[in-house]
Amino acid sequence: MCKHILNAQVAIRAQCCRRWFDCSECHAEVADHPLRKTDEMVFACKKCKKAFRKDMRDYEEEDEYCPHCDNHYVIEAVMPEPTLGIETEDLRVDSRVVKDTRTKLKSDPKSIFDLEVSEMMG
Repeated sequence: MCKHILNAQVAIRAQCCRRWFDCSECHAEVADHPLRKTDEMVFACKKCKKAFRKDMRDYEEEDEYCPHCDNHYVIEAVMPEPTLGIETEDLRVDSRVVKDTRTKLKSDPKSIFDLEVSEMMG
């Protein structure tokens, strides 16, 4: 599972070390050498789990699909977005980090018909 591209549809075989990677950044993290560039790439489809070769010198629009299962593997990459979160042990014990964004009513209604919703409806 690639942590750089969340929707990777194929794995790529690196020609330099003959190992499978989801992206070039995954190769750079693990390998002690640069990724060797090549004209013929070997892919493994993650949908049907079959390998296939593509010649990058003669790459056309119909080459964007797996030849075995027609999975469209050339899609826009979804990258993980950095988020700022609050780390806490357990919300049931320490609920200070939880904020209720709903508005408080001035008086508690006795039934649903006692609610004045005209202000809330906009």
